[in-house]
Parts: sequence; C-alpha cells; structure tokens
Amino acid sequence: MEYVTLGRSDLKVSALCLGSMSWGSRNTAAEGHHQIARALEAGINFIDTAEMYPTYPVKPETVGRTEEIIGKWVAASGRRDEVILATKVSGRNGGFIREGRGYDGAIIPEAVEASLRRLQTDVIDLYQLHWPNRGSYHMRQNWSYDPSGQNRVETAAHMLDVLEAMQKVIDAGKVRWFGLSNETAWGTAMWLRTAEDNGLPRPVSVQNEYSLMCRHADLDLAELCVNEDVGLLPFSPLAMGLFSGKYAPDVTPKGTRREAEATLNNRITPQVWPAIDAYRAVADAHGLDVNTMALAWTLTRPFVASSIFGASNDAQLDAALAAADLVLSDEVMAALSEVHKAHPMPF
Repeated sequence: MEYVTLGRSDLKVSALCLGSMSWGSRNTAAEGHHQIARALEAGINFIDTAEMYPTYPVKPETVGRTEEIIGKWVAASGRRDEVILATKVSGRNGGFIREGRGYDGAIIPEAVEASLRRLQTDVIDLYQLHWPNRGSYHMRQNWSYDPSGQNRVETAAHMLDVLEAMQKVIDAGKVRWFGLSNETAWGTAMWLRTAEDNGLPRPVSVQNEYSLMCRHADLDLAELCVNEDVGLLPFSPLAMGLFSGKYAPDVTPKGTRREAEATLNNRITPQVWPAIDAYRAVADAHGLDVNTMALAWTLTRPFVASSIFGASNDAQLDAALAAADLVLSDEVMAALSEVHKAHPMPF
C-alpha cells in the first residue's frame, strides 16, 4: 500500500480509502467492523463517512447510524490511533438534517460535537463540507446547472464565516484539517483565497465523484489540485457497481443499490451500457478484474490522493484491495483512453 500526504496537512493517507455509506442500511454493524479489520490488515488507514450516512436510502431515522457503527468499533478496538477518520457536515442537500439549513459558522461547532459523540473520539482528522450551500453541478446536476443566481458577495461572506468557525474547532483540538466535497474549481479557488487572505485554514482535499465514467475533474479542477496542493478524493470510482456487469437495462439484482434507487442517481442512461461493455472488454482482453482495473486507474491520476471505495461483501472488498498492487500496462492505459474518447460522458 502506498501513502500520500494529503494537501499541506500532516495526514499521511493510504492510496485507498474505505467508504462506509452502506453500513447501517445494506450492511450490518458487524459487517462494517469486519471490513475495517480487513482494510487495516491490507494497509488502509483511511475511513470516510458522513453525518447523513447510511445511504440507499437516506432516511431521517438512520441519520448518523454509520458514524455510530464506526464509533462502536473505535470504542471496542482500542485502535483509534491507527486510522484517519474523515466525516462530513451536510449541506442544504441534507433535507431533513437541521431542516435543510446546510451549514454556517453557528452550525459547524454543533455538527462537529454531534459527530464526535457518534464516532466516540476526541478529534476528527478530516472534516469535510459535504455540498456547497450555493449549489453544485455534481451528481448529474450539470445537465441543468445554472450559477447565474449566485451572489458572489454572499458566497464570500459565507465562506469567511465557515472558515472562522473551522479555525475555532481546530484550535479547540476537535478537528485537525478540513476539506471540501462536491465542489467546483471556482468554489475551491474561492475557499483557498478566502483562507489565505484571512490567515484561516485552507482545504487540504476535495471529495468529488471521479471514475472512468465520470471525468469532470480532468480539466480545471485537476490543474487547481496540482498547483494548489489540494488532493482529490474520488468517490464512486466503480460507478456504483456498474462496471461489475451485474446490472442491465432490465436486470436489477436483489439487495443492490439500484433496487433502492432505480436510476443510481441518474447514472442509468442509454449511453451507459455500451460504455460499460467497452471497459469490460478491455479488462477481459488483458485478464483483469474490471473493478480492480477501474479502481487502479484512478490511482494513476496525478491529482488523486486517495480513492474511496465501498464494498457490500468480501468478494467486492477483495477486488478493491487488489487495486493497490495493480500496475496497469501502457497497453491497458492506451485502451482505456480509446474507450474514453468513444464514450466521453456516459452519464
């Protein structure tokens, strides 16, 4: 397992990060704890969660359950110092969380305290803003994205308010570093500028969707990440299980995410199926597991710090863990590039 320093922080994170959003819905607490043990054994030291988890579906009565599952592991294992814990405060997308108010300088400390209690820890290593309050083009919102209603002065004031609150929780020893999620290149640049102009904490990471199928980050955000020392933390690097081939237009296996959300958050489009077939053909031609290949590919990108994967069972976990040691040949990389040119934006 390789390790990388996240942004300008002192967090040295594993190249793979264990995602947890199904713990408490499709996975039990015992299964979550089993995954943590297997991940640690493989050299993973990074676990990502959020106050709104579990997902698929997100329900008011389960909010915080995933953090509680991790907290029970922390309390029982005595291995807190072996893991870097990352969690997130919900933006206005949180709906029923704090009545959809998102976050501001007043909400940050109360949200941090709630996560600390559930995680049964004294400090959160990486505290992330789950969604920008002003809106975002991520999760297929790019299809109708319109930023013209944004107010730059209000956005700047909001960022300053949040950063001042972040400074306070960091000074209090409750948070070590902070990051962004579902953010744009402009938004990330504004957070950086506001932080640096006011001597406040700068984001060390941005957690956005990124995979062979979703490559918004390749252009402006990639340039920003490289030049400003902000690590990209890809989520859904396996395209929500689409690479596996278990889905088809008229096939949805029992117990899968698609059973809970038929479109996989609008990832199911007519263009998806031929793209999946093309990527699977590359894996087959080179004797590779398609999921391992897809996850390993994200680790070749120069702006990626650690790639976040989720698993529902040991077979999926095995395929993901194998990505840490898989070196993709020049032939495979070239073939993947050709597929991308033929299927540039499947969803």
